[in-house]
Amino acid sequence: MPEDLNYYSTLIAVADDCPVTAAEVPRGRGGKPTVAVLQYELISGAPYGLTQEDVLFETWLRRQDLSADLPAERRAELRKEFFSRPQACLRSSPLAKRHGWGLLFDRDGRIALCPMESEEYRRLVDGARAGEDGGVRVLKALRSRRA
Repeated sequence: MPEDLNYYSTLIAVADDCPVTAAEVPRGRGGKPTVAVLQYELISGAPYGLTQEDVLFETWLRRQDLSADLPAERRAELRKEFFSRPQACLRSSPLAKRHGWGLLFDRDGRIALCPMESEEYRRLVDGARAGEDGGVRVLKALRSRRA
């Protein structure tokens, strides 16, 4: 597996071209959960319980319709195989690009959702603009369209 892909003490702020003004719970399409739905369920179901790598891998597993109760050895093989290829980070997550969720990583690399309209989100983003990071760096999610 490559080097650590996780973020630490970081907020991934919503993209500049995010179409919403407040965080919204993503919905499935065509009776199937989207990447946004899967990521939302994983992160909201275990705030500060998963790392970026965990979320990326678990989302992929569920999109493949692979059972969550795979034997540990098979899970480890699949995870190693998954991370042997380059992976997009959560800066490209639809949660931060289209649904208004900041992704807040603690110092251990564990992630929680931070709604863009919350006081905590505003404090972190405003602090970064003022050069007062408070120990948390702020990165923008990737835009959906070119500027």
